Amino acid sequence: MNVYWLEQTEAHVPAENDWLSTNEAVCLNAMRFAKRRADWRLGRWTAKCALSAYLSVPATIESFKEMEIRPAPDGAPEAFLSGHPAAVTISLSHRSRRAICTVASSALYLGCDLEMVEARGHTFVADYFTAKEQARVARASAKDQDRLVTLLWSAKESALKALRAGLRLDTRCVSVNPVIPLFDRDGWNPLRVRYVGHCLPNDRYNEGLYLGDHEFHGWWRQADDMVRTLVAAPPPDSLILLQLPDHVLDSPCKFESKFA
Repeated sequence: MNVYWLEQTEAHVPAENDWLSTNEAVCLNAMRFAKRRADWRLGRWTAKCALSAYLSVPATIESFKEMEIRPAPDGAPEAFLSGHPAAVTISLSHRSRRAICTVASSALYLGCDLEMVEARGHTFVADYFTAKEQARVARASAKDQDRLVTLLWSAKESALKALRAGLRLDTRCVSVNPVIPLFDRDGWNPLRVRYVGHCLPNDRYNEGLYLGDHEFHGWWRQADDMVRTLVAAPPPDSLILLQLPDHVLDSPCKFESKFA
């Protein structure tokens, strides 16, 4: 099974909201803060573009209005077409006016994350990383430490999304093993993430659900001071960039070829 991906920026999102479903328009209108509205619109736009390409659905206003991205009770995004669940798994992430969406068969656990490379400090590493990961960070050169910390954190986020648990789980239960050497290859690099299962904290969604052990396989990439990570289980075959038409909803929406 393959994993498909797509990135978009705020510049790709139409100014109007006529591509949103009725329910999505109501949700958007209830948001008070401009940044929250912009991030939410960008995420929905990216997901609908990805679904359109993955499902070979025409990229028209009418088709986009029939798509909905709804949060499941556990918070994970789920895709609906004309009110019916789509037979896909999706994952979304956005940061700094850019969003990424991954799409795959519903048979896969799937997660993705997008993070800005920035300093996070020793306390952050001590609080969220395993002892082995902390040692790896300590061995890294000064110029690579921020990028390594960002990569490890992003991969944890991707795995926790794939588990549909998020930060309700202890991040130290997730161990990240990116391929070596780091940061000297173009394109995507292999990645493995190991989760040692245990019971989630009791809450209204999980009720102490035991997740079991999981090993995720995926990829990571660093470009333009941002790290992208994608993980899936069972191990996926290939990572494929989704291709959009030159125009979506009769507005320019070309994918940025430098990420191809």
